[in-house]
Amino acid sequence: MCWRFPCELAVQSPQLLEESRVGEDPAVLFDFADGVQQAEAMTDHEHFGLAKMSPPSVRLWKPKHVAKWLKDEGFCDYVDLLCDKHRLDGSSLLALSEYDLRSPPLELKVLGDIKRLMASIRKLQKQNRDALEELGLPFDGHSPTGSGDWLCNGDAAARACDDDDGGGADNDDDEYRKYTNGKYKQQTRRLDPECWKTVLSSVYVVFVFGFTSFVMVIVHERVPDMATYPPLPDIFLDSMPRIPWAFAMAEACGVILCTIWLLVLLLHKHRSILLRRMCSLMGTVFMLRCITMFVTSLSVPGQHLQCSGKIYGDMWAKLRRAAAIWSGFGMTLTGVHTCGDYMFSGHTVVITLLNFFVTEYTPRGWHFIHTLSWVLNLFGIFFILAAHEHYSIDVFIAFYITTRLFLYYHTLANTRAYQQSRRARIWFPMFSFFECNVNGPVPNEYCWPFTRPAVLKLVIG
Repeated sequence: MCWRFPCELAVQSPQLLEESRVGEDPAVLFDFADGVQQAEAMTDHEHFGLAKMSPPSVRLWKPKHVAKWLKDEGFCDYVDLLCDKHRLDGSSLLALSEYDLRSPPLELKVLGDIKRLMASIRKLQKQNRDALEELGLPFDGHSPTGSGDWLCNGDAAARACDDDDGGGADNDDDEYRKYTNGKYKQQTRRLDPECWKTVLSSVYVVFVFGFTSFVMVIVHERVPDMATYPPLPDIFLDSMPRIPWAFAMAEACGVILCTIWLLVLLLHKHRSILLRRMCSLMGTVFMLRCITMFVTSLSVPGQHLQCSGKIYGDMWAKLRRAAAIWSGFGMTLTGVHTCGDYMFSGHTVVITLLNFFVTEYTPRGWHFIHTLSWVLNLFGIFFILAAHEHYSIDVFIAFYITTRLFLYYHTLANTRAYQQSRRARIWFPMFSFFECNVNGPVPNEYCWPFTRPAVLKLVIG
């Protein structure tokens, strides 16, 4: 009689043989020893056979192996879709994410099946981390493939930039930050400040302000005569008495908003990107304002305005007047008085844009700052109308254009939709140039902009 043993038993045979000698029949012991010797002699051969019969690595799986795996896991309904129609193999199975299951062309509709299938895939990924790393898809434990582009529920993930010192790179847990609802976002990118682009945007807005000042001088020469063209009918202005000090209050609201914005800009970690966006938006709106007020000259909105066509003489005189308007920021608080620049209100543009930038680039929990910003914006608009310095339509159009342009700009920048649209790149070339390297929303992170002096470092460490 010859006994056949598994390879593991053959390796442990001396100990088993020793333990079995007590109280056993000699014939049985002889058969046992003979079986052990044959098992030891065939160990290498058995290992070769077992290795030959073992299933291939997941990376080498063909669609038929994936189909078998799906059936074993209880997903027979999806074998035809994944394996027959889309030819899913082992590598593509490891790279599969929940977003892939939810989005075209798969578009699975049953939530329970999506969650269970992803749980099985994550288990398979965990067992094959080496294969994932070879595919360039390290297993992170939160995101299905570690791509970081999408959250586990299929929504777009908001990315956060890395710290300047890169201190979190050594710890796997530091590569992810947790949302309040338990989801994770990956810190996989660092926003490049691209200061040279910020300098270009600053040059652009300075040029536009200078050009606007010159156009205001030209418009002043063409202002309609009040005796011939009295103020136009306006429901708000006709029903509300003029408040003489209201325009100064409107400019005071603008100064307060500007101070808040400068503090936010100074302390924001991505101040270069914020300043670039402010300059590009401000310059674009004011360039549009140059066109509208030059094309159409409206009569003055109130009898209190002593405006008449004024000829400044030669070009040099016009340039000096434009420089005076530019240096005084076009504000009455600095002694600048202009006429004819009514369509549309520049003060409304500045106040509204400052409000939107303050509320956009401060945390959502700063309710006091957001409320104060909106109060200053709305009161500033009210004071402009109460001073009878602009028609109601001037203020309405200024507010509408400014808010729409701000929202369109940030929607395109945050969703990166223009990258898939050739038309968007053609119609918004400046936007595409400034935002081409800003991937997604800019996180609201703050840091002190100045380095501590050497003496202060010695004192406080």
